[in-house]
Amino acid sequence: MTAPLSRHRRALAIPAGLAVAASLAFLPGTPAAATPAAEAAPSTAADANSLSYVVNVASGHRPSATVRRAIAKAGGTIVTSYDRIGVIVVHSANPDFAKTVRKVRGVQSAGATRTAPLPSAATTDTGAPQVLGGEELAAARAASAKAGGQDPLESLQWDLPAIKADKAHEKTLGSKKVTVAVIDTGVDDTHPDIAPNFDRQASVNCVAGKPDTADGAWRPSAAESPHGTHVAGEIAAAKNGVGMTGVAPGVKVAGIKVSNPDGFFYTEAVVCGFMWAAEHGVDVTNNSYYTDPWYFNCKDDPDQKALVEAVSRASRYAEKKGAVNVAAAGNENYDLTSDEITDPSSPNDTTPGDRTVDPSKCLDIPTQLPGVVTVAATGAKGLKSSFSNHGLGVIDMAAPGGDSTAYQTPEPPATSGLILGTLPGGKWGYMAGTSMASPHVAGVAALIKSTHPHASPATVKALLYAEADATACTKPYDIDGDGKVDAVCEGPKNRNGFYGWGMADALDAVTW
Repeated sequence: MTAPLSRHRRALAIPAGLAVAASLAFLPGTPAAATPAAEAAPSTAADANSLSYVVNVASGHRPSATVRRAIAKAGGTIVTSYDRIGVIVVHSANPDFAKTVRKVRGVQSAGATRTAPLPSAATTDTGAPQVLGGEELAAARAASAKAGGQDPLESLQWDLPAIKADKAHEKTLGSKKVTVAVIDTGVDDTHPDIAPNFDRQASVNCVAGKPDTADGAWRPSAAESPHGTHVAGEIAAAKNGVGMTGVAPGVKVAGIKVSNPDGFFYTEAVVCGFMWAAEHGVDVTNNSYYTDPWYFNCKDDPDQKALVEAVSRASRYAEKKGAVNVAAAGNENYDLTSDEITDPSSPNDTTPGDRTVDPSKCLDIPTQLPGVVTVAATGAKGLKSSFSNHGLGVIDMAAPGGDSTAYQTPEPPATSGLILGTLPGGKWGYMAGTSMASPHVAGVAALIKSTHPHASPATVKALLYAEADATACTKPYDIDGDGKVDAVCEGPKNRNGFYGWGMADALDAVTW
């Protein structure tokens, strides 16, 4: 059974109790302080026909005079240049800009980051999370009061005991010296569950491809997706007697906004996000999105090849500077090790059309990039979520991401099979998706870093995998009970295509 596709990425709004096939609705996830290039115009506003491009050159130096002149001659305006990784962000109205500059000596690759002119012409057809109502809030608070020692909404969070986070919190809540950056749609730092742990210095708006550090620039507007705020609460909602509890309620959380008002995560913004995290002491990044407009970026296409290269350089740089990069595996029930996949959603900012791709050569970025921890989702019964992508050797970890309550019903007093999180405006609500699974692993990584403050990213990842609870393949996997196999799991108990090394374990993270 394959979940229906939309242009949105890693989160799902699933009405509790309904069959997934009938009810999934996607929500948008979805630096070395950038060195402004000397040629950058005072304003980066582009005309109605402009596209954005990345031009990749040798790293470590500012773009050569030859490259700068060639960009200008081809009708390009340099927006910013990330010299340490050799990625230049350019706007141009010349439809042959990339083709022209690829021929220039010193240019290794170049490509358009979108197919729609600036600004994007997309619509805002997002789903909505299920906001917790007054009666639900009252009932949850009463249940948590009986339990004692819990935040008021913790009784609804079946996902915390699923990864033993409740037991981990008896030992430690995590260190204030550890910061997790939510690279996403923005974070509402005024939320009472987020404000106590918010890291303002590590927060930024990267939507234009270069850092905007204006106060509050990292927040989503009222019309934008609550996705990033939900993710931030899952990771680090404070244990403060107010609402819910995060996986690592004692660590810091930062908001790096990379999604534009239409919900697109374009390459230049994602590069900026990783680079900002790299240069601002971030220990873990959470990436619950794919880089638009291509679900899979094929290296035999010169534009898409350049996008893969730019984001790869940025994510590698962030890891080199100390960050563990965690990403959501995706919500289409794809086997990412199959010989071919039909992608009906790309390019999602203009007119998508069916194309057949080889997922070993056409990558979902950043989740399929080397070094990134790829996370699949599980439901309240511990089974792979009906929508979660999978694949032996691709999935590294599994964690709670929710599922239709009809498929995987939690034990009382929890009532929804979805994941509770913070929402802008001081609210709480349910969402589901591998978007919700990834922050659980990011939170566990933050607990490991808190316990082992001098651990390198490689060591943190090794501990993540070693401490995971090995989970055997689900065979046969018939999640909707219709008698048909909905996905095939391959591999042994301690390394398979559904659960990777296993389910994230927060308790082991703070006891090893």
